[in-house]
Amino acid sequence: MNTTTASPTTATTESPVASKIAWDEAFCSEGANCFRFGRDAEGKAYIGTTESSTYVTDSIDALRALISAVKAGAADHLLA
Repeated sequence: MNTTTASPTTATTESPVASKIAWDEAFCSEGANCFRFGRDAEGKAYIGTTESSTYVTDSIDALRALISAVKAGAADHLLA
């Protein structure tokens, strides 16, 4: 996955890259940092937080594989 830093988006100024990303509603847990998923017209997937303008991007297929691996327990050791 690629990591990118874009300018924070606001109603009046958006970076050209960030303005192309259609972000889903953020997923938040207990008031902590919120994660969000997005995609663009070219078929790339994005994962970012609401606290930072940094995000990772890759193909929709790569995001699908990541989500499947997490569901299968590949990241369970991080929760112990």
